[in-house]
Amino acid sequence: MGILSKMAGYPRMILAGGPSKIELGMLFVGFVAACASGVPFPLIGILFGQLLDDFNEATCNASAGTATTASNSSEQGDINSKILIIFYLAIAQFVTIYIHLSCWTTYGARLAQRLRERYLQNLLRQEPSFFDNLPPGEVASRLNTDIQTIRSGSSEKVGICISSFSFFVTAYIVAFIKQSVLAAMLISLIPAYFLMSFIGSYYIEKYSARVSDYAASAASIASEALSNLVVVHAFGANTRLEEKFSKALKESEREGMKKATAIGVQAGFLYFIAYSANGLAFWQGSRKVAESVDGSNAGSTVGSVFTVIFILVEATLLLSQVAPFLHLFTAAVASYEKLRGDMEREPQIDGTTDAGIRLAEAQGGFEFNNVSFSYPSRPEITVLDNISLSIPANKHTALVGLSGSGKSTIAGLVTRLYDPNQGEILFDGHNLRDINTRDLRSFLSLVQQEPSLLDRSLLENIAHGLMSSSNPEHKELKAALVASDLEGLASEVRDGMDLMTAAESRGAEVVKIVKLVQEAAVLADADGFISALYHGYATSVGSSGRLISGGQKQRVSLARALIRDPTVLILDEATASLDSRTERRIQDAINRISSGRTMITIAHRLSTITNADNIIVMHKGHIVEQGTHSELMVMKGTYANLVYMQGLGGSSGKTDTSVSIDSVSKSDQSSLTDTEIEKSGSNDIAPDEKRTASATEIQVSGAPEEEEEPETPKKSLWAILRGYGPAIKPHLLIVFVALIGSVIVGGAFSGEAVIFGNTVGSLNPCKSADSIRSSGNFFGLMFFVLAIIEFFSNLVSWAGFGWVSEKMVYTVRVLSFRSLFEQDLQWHQSKGRTPALLLSYITRDGNALAGLSGSVIGTLISITVNLIAAIILTHIIAWKIALVCLALVPLLLGAGLMELHVLGKFEEKHETAYTKSVDIGVEAITSIKTIASLSLEKDILKSYRQSLKGPRKETLRVTLHASLWQATTYFLGNCVNALAYWWGAKQIIAGTYTQTQFLIVVFSLLVSALLWSQMFALAPELTNARNAMARILGLIELGSEKMSGKVPSHDETDRLKNNDPEGTAEPKHIISDGQASGVQFRDVHFAYPARPDMKILNGLNIEIPPGKFAALVGPSGAGKSTIISLVERLYTPEAGSILVDGFDVTKGHSVSFRDSISLVPQESVLFEGTIEFNIGLGAAPGRDVTLAEIEEACKLANIHDTIIGLPDGYQTMCGPNGSQFSGGQKQRLSIARALVRKPKLLILDESTSALDAESEKLLQDGLEKAARGITVIAIAHRLRTIRKADVIFLIEAGQCVDHGSHEQLLERSKSYRANVMHQTVATD
Repeated sequence: MGILSKMAGYPRMILAGGPSKIELGMLFVGFVAACASGVPFPLIGILFGQLLDDFNEATCNASAGTATTASNSSEQGDINSKILIIFYLAIAQFVTIYIHLSCWTTYGARLAQRLRERYLQNLLRQEPSFFDNLPPGEVASRLNTDIQTIRSGSSEKVGICISSFSFFVTAYIVAFIKQSVLAAMLISLIPAYFLMSFIGSYYIEKYSARVSDYAASAASIASEALSNLVVVHAFGANTRLEEKFSKALKESEREGMKKATAIGVQAGFLYFIAYSANGLAFWQGSRKVAESVDGSNAGSTVGSVFTVIFILVEATLLLSQVAPFLHLFTAAVASYEKLRGDMEREPQIDGTTDAGIRLAEAQGGFEFNNVSFSYPSRPEITVLDNISLSIPANKHTALVGLSGSGKSTIAGLVTRLYDPNQGEILFDGHNLRDINTRDLRSFLSLVQQEPSLLDRSLLENIAHGLMSSSNPEHKELKAALVASDLEGLASEVRDGMDLMTAAESRGAEVVKIVKLVQEAAVLADADGFISALYHGYATSVGSSGRLISGGQKQRVSLARALIRDPTVLILDEATASLDSRTERRIQDAINRISSGRTMITIAHRLSTITNADNIIVMHKGHIVEQGTHSELMVMKGTYANLVYMQGLGGSSGKTDTSVSIDSVSKSDQSSLTDTEIEKSGSNDIAPDEKRTASATEIQVSGAPEEEEEPETPKKSLWAILRGYGPAIKPHLLIVFVALIGSVIVGGAFSGEAVIFGNTVGSLNPCKSADSIRSSGNFFGLMFFVLAIIEFFSNLVSWAGFGWVSEKMVYTVRVLSFRSLFEQDLQWHQSKGRTPALLLSYITRDGNALAGLSGSVIGTLISITVNLIAAIILTHIIAWKIALVCLALVPLLLGAGLMELHVLGKFEEKHETAYTKSVDIGVEAITSIKTIASLSLEKDILKSYRQSLKGPRKETLRVTLHASLWQATTYFLGNCVNALAYWWGAKQIIAGTYTQTQFLIVVFSLLVSALLWSQMFALAPELTNARNAMARILGLIELGSEKMSGKVPSHDETDRLKNNDPEGTAEPKHIISDGQASGVQFRDVHFAYPARPDMKILNGLNIEIPPGKFAALVGPSGAGKSTIISLVERLYTPEAGSILVDGFDVTKGHSVSFRDSISLVPQESVLFEGTIEFNIGLGAAPGRDVTLAEIEEACKLANIHDTIIGLPDGYQTMCGPNGSQFSGGQKQRLSIARALVRKPKLLILDESTSALDAESEKLLQDGLEKAARGITVIAIAHRLRTIRKADVIFLIEAGQCVDHGSHEQLLERSKSYRANVMHQTVATD
């Protein structure tokens, strides 16, 4: 039953995705044409049999001396008429082959397109919790690798297999008409053949599925690493991540080798069955001819027996040649089954459906009644425990409490990203489950703790807030939003047009959208930095918003929320990444527009929520107290303690605060205003911890997308083969054995021709019956011997090359991974490179290389050997016949090469269009909460379809062109045969050659032509593999070790640890020697390479003595995080020097100095794996940390108690991108990872922005303990975290404008004092 269910999977895959009537018609026509194309050859076989009788007659006449000129002329005339019929049948076959190739290739392309869209469409319908166990890297692997596998297994090869099956059936029909007894004997090979096909396919599919799973797992690891490059570089974590990556790939390789063995066994048996059947056919056929000669079976002529044997031999040969395609079909079904589970899954919360209560308007009030909730990925942890609360309409409700207490969960529940396990949540009296989800979300705007933007312009990102707005005034804008107007507008602005002028040319709706975007940006305090950009609102933010800083991303996200003018505004730590002055301006703006709407604010900076109508204090999923700020302060409970913990010395009263702010505001006129700071060259656009090439670099030229993506290096085939030499060298013995197997397989075809020619020649009625029987017995035995040889040689060839292929794919994928992480940030972020684009080297290109499986390589070599052997053999046997027939071989070769050329050009032109589409899909999954809350599913699908528009438009033209050349190869093959028979007949009649010689030549050339035609059915795989090999080789050659690099065998546990690719030339600083590091910046000037005209640092001079706690403060975008990037030497300054322990890190290539530095980035990054694994990544390269050291680091980071409270403790999986933990928990885990290294220099970039006051205080105590005797550099907008710093550097416009202790700066710096005042919470 298992095998039958697998068989049923193929038609289900072919009809997947809801094909249109035209596509179903194409499928039907392709099926009929494929069936029809298999009919002519058996009919040609009948004519061959009749020709053989003519030859026998001519031979007998010649030997008897009775031949005359008249009889010769008559025989030649009969032969000519039959050859003409053969030519007509060849034309008919050409037409039917062309039709079925075109139909099936086009259908396969459209099937892949449908599945791509259907897969992504259904993923976008799923609730966010579904993605806790579906990493974006796995989605990339499915969209890249699995879809390509399905396309390979559903295109022209299906038509070829149907045609072969049709040939097989027609052959048996003809055989039964001609010689029913003989045909009945030979029918035994059918069950044997299909049984072997099905059993083999079952195992091949099983192993293919496992290969796909492990490859997807490896792709997920690579995807996370590429998306978090700064952390990987800063910790030298590439070696440990490579070990994890290679382990997943090693499992894939092991399953791949099992698959290769299964393919080899299957192929060996198929050939064994085919050749054994030939032996049986000749043995029994000779007996029939002998009986005919004896006169005991007058109905059997040599021609009729020959027809049966010939077409059945050809049928089995053809079916055997279909064997390389079988594993493609089974692999396609396995890949489809992987997709089908996700495609058919019904979401628990569907944001795209029209079902549910439709709301035209809303008041905006929420009620929680006895609500309990646990995340589906961790059901044993109760996040909310039977809570009841009221969020009144048109009031401001604030949620505060410790990290992980359930605050963000409430935001997720009210936006219905999740449903509670128990209890109910009401919105304006309706249960959330009963309301149409899209309508509900149209009234809400959510600004998340970790905001995400899409790879569009700033204009489009902010306008996304209008997409599903419930505001009636926004309805008229829907058409312009859904169309590509804004994308086109941004493109025109990047090309030099004025924003408003370009908007006016596109209509009043677009003008209104632009004005709304600008107003929202002003409210969110984003207009200043956006206007300062070279392309302003048309600037692209890059993948996941990576081209702008964390603070800027937060302001754009806020603008996107405000533009909707929502009924309910939900702010989840919406200003955590902002400096206090910016935060105060935004708070004032929000307060001005807050009247008449419901506001839900989640905040750790309590100064931002003191005016809330109700403050709800949470702890471990319970509500411990609630009330106004004043009421809670009087209670002197949990909230009051949090306020006291956040108190900053100097001023705590309301009066002092307002006076200080006023005085600062007045004095600001004599110094740089915030807006001036934004515009005066401190446009620190790129994310400081994920700094990348500016949007201007990518968009300023207005170049088309294809030019932004990596090109295939121009390398000759010899250069590619030579480049892969070092990877092949360890496996030369297996290659040699497999090569011998392929040579034997190729030579066996010519051997078969010799046996065939001699056998048929011996079945001459001129000879005696005993002679015919004797020859039949001998040559039948020879065929059986050949069958045994074929079994072993095919097994050795296909399995051997399959093993080498799997080992090669493993090697190049690991070396690609290594090379990617040896490149610096500037390389990764130039020429339009994105994580998804670079991931395609491992997924798409690695899969294309894997497409050169053992069966494909073995087939190519055996066909080539056969062609050479056939040419040599035919020239030895009958050179006059061979020479004439070979005249058509160049045409045959030319047609095949033209097909490769057409497919190669198409692949080259659109090689990265699919990668771009995968980029869109992966980004959508990464930002699924944003997509869901803004109801952007349709917009994402539109962009996805648009990215594939180019190849989709050209697919039909290229298919028709390529199919023409492929059909021509089949037609020319038939022409070779017709020419051979015509010319051979003349030679036999003339007595130049014998019938045996003629048959050897004809059969050799027939088989060669047939195989050559079939070889070009593999053209798409060959073209993809060649280009992929060139791209991968180009990438690996960028690495330090190139293709000669050693890869972990995983037989020796420490192999990888001794192979650190970075800084191999110098000794490593393994662990802190107890001395702190000193850091000096001497007249450092820096601009990001993408924007050399916009200076970030302008002659910066700072000195941080060893063992001191230094802090960097200043407005968002002043250059603080840039300083950290330069200390880590993620970039190189234009001028000046940066000294770490007296060593100028800007000189030389070694980055071993990083081994004594630990970084806590602004955006906490965790990788998929256990907590122990993630914290262990912080250890210096080449050193393992013990669990005790990890626990010590976690205690210092105040996360140990949380971890041991989990059921699996330190073995708890973190989930994709750390999705199993709250923002505060992820931040503390990031700090633990940094502390486990025991660094000499600890860098903290907004390390406590996601923490509540209590956690922050405990963490500060831990950091003080950990930081004894080491140097600390901290960036903080929360000035309380750095008030104890030995020296605080005030950075503005890329310069240090002041420095001193907290008290000194509080006394003499107005801007510093203003920040302190903004963060002070009144306690009286």
